[in-house]
Amino acid sequence: MQAIYGIQILNSSLFFSFVLYNSGTEWGQPGIKSCSGQTRPLNGSTYPAGLPPSLTVQKNVLRTIKKEVTLLDVTNLSLLRKDGHPSIYGMNGRKGMDCSHWCLAGVPDTWNEILYNLVI
Repeated sequence: MQAIYGIQILNSSLFFSFVLYNSGTEWGQPGIKSCSGQTRPLNGSTYPAGLPPSLTVQKNVLRTIKKEVTLLDVTNLSLLRKDGHPSIYGMNGRKGMDCSHWCLAGVPDTWNEILYNLVI
């Protein structure tokens, strides 16, 4: 059985997530430098800065794979939740920002509910 990075190709699921906010300019608030203090999700159903170019690359690569691959694309859903990050509120009041991880309960629970409904 063939494996890539220790993953058995014939019967496996691979989960990949990457959403990183650079500044408030991306969501229509140019004066904001990070996700710090964000307490509400974005209004609407599309991210003002658009989807990351890496997502297009990822989708193009998946189209070339001979085995059936399903992408559970939660990128847009996740981008709309600029408020869902632990930032300075996790890890004993850390000083630096953390705009790449997610608070529990929150966005990851939504991902899990979507996946659960696809699996059952």
